[in-house]
Amino acid sequence: MAEKMESYNEKNIIFIGFMGVGKTTVGQIVAEKLSRPFIDIDNEIEKAFNKSIPDIFAEDGEAAFREKERELMRQHCLDRLKVISIGGGAFQNEEIRKICMDHAIVIFLDISWESWRERMDSLVDTRPVLQNSTDDEIKDLFYRRKAVYAEHHLRIDSDEQSSEEIADYVTKELKHNKSLRN
Repeated sequence: MAEKMESYNEKNIIFIGFMGVGKTTVGQIVAEKLSRPFIDIDNEIEKAFNKSIPDIFAEDGEAAFREKERELMRQHCLDRLKVISIGGGAFQNEEIRKICMDHAIVIFLDISWESWRERMDSLVDTRPVLQNSTDDEIKDLFYRRKAVYAEHHLRIDSDEQSSEEIADYVTKELKHNKSLRN
């Protein structure tokens, strides 16, 4: 007997994309529109360590951060009816990517390098992977991660849209796009 597929009404909704693209802001709006709890995995990691992400990277190391990220993703992805924003690097982990794709609707908020580059200066202080990196290294990271984000259920170009417009589009697609509904 075939396993019954969960409908979007039962699945989590997970936002992926490069750092600073707006996953948290859009996720919060979508969660409110759908009357679901919102989880920001980076915030959950900060709570678990009782310190900021830059401090976690500096004091505990990236490996400790990534392990806590995997643990929290396993925990939250197996629940239902949440809207979850994950850090820009989380989807690089094969285990996280698989659990997200299998147990959630994964929405990729895409952005062009040019649009993201305009935001970069406001992000550097709070994003450890950007610190002490050249523009070329950051651009390489951007495109390497973008290749990983290619595995998703819905892609949205966020260059010319507000967070509210993106959230409206997401909720409309969830309700009307049959390929997302089952």
